[in-house]
Amino acid sequence: MAKIICLFNHKGGVSKTTTAFNLGWMMALKGKRVILADFDPQCNLTGMVMGFKGLDDLDALYSGMPPNNVKDGLAPAFESQPRQINAAECAEIPNMPNLLLLPGHIGLAEYETTLGIAQELSGSLLALRNLPGAIRYLLDETAAKYSADYVLVDMSPSLGPLNQNLLSTSDHFLVPLHPDYFSSMALNSLANTLPRWKEWAETAYEIETLQRADYPFPKPKATFIGAIVQKYRPRNGKASRAFQNWIDQLSVGLRDTLAPALIKSGMLNAENFKQRIGIDPWQPLMEVADFNSLIALSQEHQVPVYALNKEQTEQTGAIWQQTQQNMSVFEQSFSECADRIFALTS
Repeated sequence: MAKIICLFNHKGGVSKTTTAFNLGWMMALKGKRVILADFDPQCNLTGMVMGFKGLDDLDALYSGMPPNNVKDGLAPAFESQPRQINAAECAEIPNMPNLLLLPGHIGLAEYETTLGIAQELSGSLLALRNLPGAIRYLLDETAAKYSADYVLVDMSPSLGPLNQNLLSTSDHFLVPLHPDYFSSMALNSLANTLPRWKEWAETAYEIETLQRADYPFPKPKATFIGAIVQKYRPRNGKASRAFQNWIDQLSVGLRDTLAPALIKSGMLNAENFKQRIGIDPWQPLMEVADFNSLIALSQEHQVPVYALNKEQTEQTGAIWQQTQQNMSVFEQSFSECADRIFALTS
């Protein structure tokens, strides 16, 4: 069965989407079958992968049948349709046959309120019993259809019911961070929120009504598999002093605040983590500098930043040589990160 990995931080601007695309491509490059699942109603991952420029492009995508996006895939449960949730139709990604996209839908946000009511585990549960387990069911069915090894889930920056469900029913989660004050503060919030979500999921799993639903609520087992620090400014091949100070503070926050909370809640085994990859869980799984102009070229040509070629960049001479060096560093970083994820999830 495929491993479901969420990329989650309720702070925006931490490069969840670009990390999902670049990491997913690298995992596919290493022989794994990977589905990128876009559960952010902003649909940035869908736009990046498909090269979409606006809503007209999305409308054309949504006209297909069978269901080819997350909202239509979940519609049988959330709109009480007389049919079972089936595997969604994924889009093939050009030039990378092992990588697929489960497109997002701007209307997914419409399901948030109903899901929130269902997840209150109150007297209304009987009528809404199929909702809490529906998302994981859709992901499992879709992954099985495509013989996927991994599903990487891109999530919105919020603490709403949709993200609560996605993370609580996942197998593993990554926390992308930006080296700044707000990411440091976010660690405190995550240390309070994630254990509560785990407690909620354990309660939900014990409710007979949810176990007898068409889409049974899965046993909670989500574990933390690392933080990723991205978008710092480099100097002489390393983070500049100001950014390094923030990276150091993030490591302290991970060590002293987030990790203890996750260990206590059973979402992290620090000893096992270190045995598998040789670093402590509060050390970033990957540190990668700002992509700068490469991110726009990556989106334009629908390839990761490290796979751009000379013609796509329209660069020559010393400028292209410097770009090649930067791309090589990015490629090595994502390669090492992918290998660490394989080790942590095997």
